[in-house]
Amino acid sequence: MIGFFDYTTILTYASLVSAVLGIAFSFSGDGHPFIGSCFLLFCGLCDAFDGKVARTKKNRTEREKNFGIEIDSLCDIVAFGILPGCICIGKWRRYMLEHGNAANEDYNFLVYTIVALYALAALIRLAYFNVTEMERQKTEGGVRKTYTGLPVTSAALIFPTVMSIYYIIGQNIVPVYLAVMLITAFAFLAKFQLPKPGLRGILIMVGIGLAECIALLVLYIQNGPLPS
Repeated sequence: MIGFFDYTTILTYASLVSAVLGIAFSFSGDGHPFIGSCFLLFCGLCDAFDGKVARTKKNRTEREKNFGIEIDSLCDIVAFGILPGCICIGKWRRYMLEHGNAANEDYNFLVYTIVALYALAALIRLAYFNVTEMERQKTEGGVRKTYTGLPVTSAALIFPTVMSIYYIIGQNIVPVYLAVMLITAFAFLAKFQLPKPGLRGILIMVGIGLAECIALLVLYIQNGPLPS
């Protein structure tokens, strides 16, 4: 079999499986975007530690290292570039079903266009990051200390937060979600420096993500999908 299947790739593979399941749940039946958001959070958890796990294997070959870099980016475009848009479309579908398709079809183009632009921005950022990272490794080596622009993995915290706000305001969240998608897409491509979090920062973000996931599941179980 081609590929590498040792423990250094497990979290990346798990993230992709989680992303695919999140897409499926977001579109299943009338749409379950809140469950999709929990899968997005799990993708973020896997991404937070996949690099650290991979680097524990000291005897990795160059081919294994390059393979890990490639699958990480390929996974990220699905998990953080496609899944957030599917969650949005799943929420929009619920709104359409509850309020009548005819009254809202005029907005379909706007929703799908913003989702597509967000995915495109994530793709461009990931490709640009890969190119610049390869160039940096040739001169610096080691792990980078800053990011240029917002990392795509930040989607794992941003969009579940937006979805949780829905239970607080009790109103249609799709316009807010779309606005956040546009802002996030711009931040992916913007030229500002952002410090890369250390282990403490990662653990804090993981804690926030776990709290969000628990809150979403509890609210969903207690209240079910609120009217859109």
